[in-house]
Amino acid sequence: MSNPFARANYLLAAHTPQQLPADGGFEVAFAGRSNAGKSSALNALCQQNALARVSKTPGRTQQLVFFALPPHENRFLVDLPGYGYAKVPRDLQAHWQAFLARYFREREALKGLVVVMDIRHPLKDYDRQMIAFAVEHGMPAHALLTKADKLGRGAAGNTLQAVRKELQALHGDKVSVQVFSGESKVGVDEARSVIANWMEMGPRTPVRAS
Repeated sequence: MSNPFARANYLLAAHTPQQLPADGGFEVAFAGRSNAGKSSALNALCQQNALARVSKTPGRTQQLVFFALPPHENRFLVDLPGYGYAKVPRDLQAHWQAFLARYFREREALKGLVVVMDIRHPLKDYDRQMIAFAVEHGMPAHALLTKADKLGRGAAGNTLQAVRKELQALHGDKVSVQVFSGESKVGVDEARSVIANWMEMGPRTPVRAS
């Protein structure tokens, strides 16, 4: 399939709710631990090497970064602040918690959340919290088990099944799961299909996470 995200480009970075673009259209947000491969996943989905900054210093993303998706109007991918190893002051952590809570609670354009997890270290506490946050606010979540090229096929499949089983027990069919590798491009088309469906870009087809 053609890539609906191939022309993605940087729009703005928001540090406060007042800096967000007008609330309308379709947005899909990406969350993940600071070393989970979130930037690499965004770059792979958009077939661009440097759209989302890949840094050797985890936690560099300290704002909500919006990427526009021309030629579609009012459609955005949103890179949320990395969490986990970011060394930030406590008051800044409190600011981000409040900002993100308001964003999830009030943002009508937000249609889904992609939670990026290193397949070797899935479902840390904050991963579970972000997924639950999405479900509680009535939106679908999709778990990307990244860096699948770091495991053998059997081990990756076992992790996939274990993560799927836990999330299904907790949230039913509201959360889908797949393996993914920005390096080998495993799962890239599947992830694009999930996100494009949420954003009503192109034909809507049923997508089965695998």
